[in-house]
Amino acid sequence: MTVIGWFQILLYCAIVVALVKPLGWYMTRVFNGERTPLTPILRPVEVGLYRIGGVDEKREQHWLTYTVAMLLFHVGGFLVIYSLMRLQALLPFNPAGQSAVAQDLSFNTAISFITNTNWQNYGGESTLSYLTQMLGLTHQNFLSAATGIALAVALIRGFSRSSMRTIGNFWVDVTRCTLYVLLPICIVYTLFLVWQGIPQTLGAYVEATTLEGGKQTIAVGPVASQVAIKMLGTNGGGFFNANAAHPFENPTALSNFVQMISIFALGAALTNVFGRMVGNQRQGWAILGVMGVLFLAGVAVTYWAEANGTSTLNALQLTGGNMEGKEVRFGIVASALFAVITTAASCGAVNAMHDSFTALGGMIPLLNIQLGEIIVGGVGAGLYGMLLFVVLAIFVAGLMVGRTPEFVGKKIEAREVKMAMLAILILPLMILGWTAVAVVFPAAVASMANAGPHGFTEVLYAFTSATGNNGSAFGGLTGNTFFYNLTLASSMFVGRFFMIVPAMALAGSLAAKKSIPPSAGTLPTTGGLFVGLVVGVILIIGGLTFFPALALGPIVEHLAMNANTLF
Repeated sequence: MTVIGWFQILLYCAIVVALVKPLGWYMTRVFNGERTPLTPILRPVEVGLYRIGGVDEKREQHWLTYTVAMLLFHVGGFLVIYSLMRLQALLPFNPAGQSAVAQDLSFNTAISFITNTNWQNYGGESTLSYLTQMLGLTHQNFLSAATGIALAVALIRGFSRSSMRTIGNFWVDVTRCTLYVLLPICIVYTLFLVWQGIPQTLGAYVEATTLEGGKQTIAVGPVASQVAIKMLGTNGGGFFNANAAHPFENPTALSNFVQMISIFALGAALTNVFGRMVGNQRQGWAILGVMGVLFLAGVAVTYWAEANGTSTLNALQLTGGNMEGKEVRFGIVASALFAVITTAASCGAVNAMHDSFTALGGMIPLLNIQLGEIIVGGVGAGLYGMLLFVVLAIFVAGLMVGRTPEFVGKKIEAREVKMAMLAILILPLMILGWTAVAVVFPAAVASMANAGPHGFTEVLYAFTSATGNNGSAFGGLTGNTFFYNLTLASSMFVGRFFMIVPAMALAGSLAAKKSIPPSAGTLPTTGGLFVGLVVGVILIIGGLTFFPALALGPIVEHLAMNANTLF
């Protein structure tokens, strides 16, 4: 650990915090339908899209109608991606002559990208055509990110409104988010990435002659435009198999730093949107404070673990930390920071191999996802996930003082607590359930590159990443099999939509409630006590749902090692 390393971490945090208010102000005006600097240019386009789609922007929806519209929207997205992958051999913009993708892999990938998971059981440059990358994956990167932000705004309206049955209009929210927020930023962002050296072309792959005289095919394509939304929208799906470790996706230290900032920018700013919409910006800063405490703790542990290396490396006189699986152009601090950022957010991008991290360093990314990726989290998803924990924390506080809990003027009653718990318990159900099956099923065990606890972690991480809609891989697991394509797809689907439905029900319930003024018995929710309470509840719930089950690791490992005799 070095002073320069900590300076990089603190500079990163300072820039993210500095972006919170301006981005929060802008997004609040966008979702409130107020005038923005881009309104003169984009308003005619917005109105035209409503006319084409038959959308009445002034007509709002009940939470159930809002949710059904969102689900139908994603059915269409699934069909587009699946069809493109199956038919890509017959479609244009396929200079490498990529063949049709297998049915189970197409199914897994389509589910992956509509759920903002972007888990990839394939190498992009050797599997997908340019058309599939652009019209299928990049297109869905925009829409799945816009959906997450729209859902977060809908939940915020639940807290900010009083005695209302509506929480907004899904079609309007997605349109405004895509048109006013994601597209303008990504246009500028893409130009920056091209300047840094990322390709953006529809030309064919390049044939090069190596120094030894051999021939090498260098994959290129419309990369910069996909990387921009992959990071800004916390998607994470890489154009290349090596993802953000590939020099054509992340060529310089500057591109790496800006990509890390873009991952957190919108998610952090949504806390300010929350504060503005409920009429008290300090509420948003308190929620960001909870996220910050958990984030800095994770960064400190991971950086310390990787900087100190392991006893085995030190015995081989390989001092200076653990550089295994890391890019030399980034080093330990940027790799550790990137790993924590992308697993704190719902972004599956990686610039180093998590499988090569130390045991403690690899544990933090796993833990970040298992907590629900609420430490800033995916754009939108992180905020509504955090608000679920806030509801539970307020409920616990109410039990301790013996009165009905309140938050931003809304009483938190049995229905709200049940919806919050239902959404949160989806994670351990899918993660632990499918992991238990995978480590005793022979076909699944055969995909593990390592035996023992490390192999178990490979499987656990895969289902954790899928259920948490993260998309990053620990490494070492062959995921492109019929078993993993189907089980991981089910984990991604349940982890996304079975959490959204209770969250939207919570939004509808809160919007219908009357707002009540604070009283002498109301718990202050803008100070250090509240931040500490929420952090404690998050860690306790995480401990109760995951850690006791993971203590059975030796038993599960024994079953995995003896799977052939059991079946």
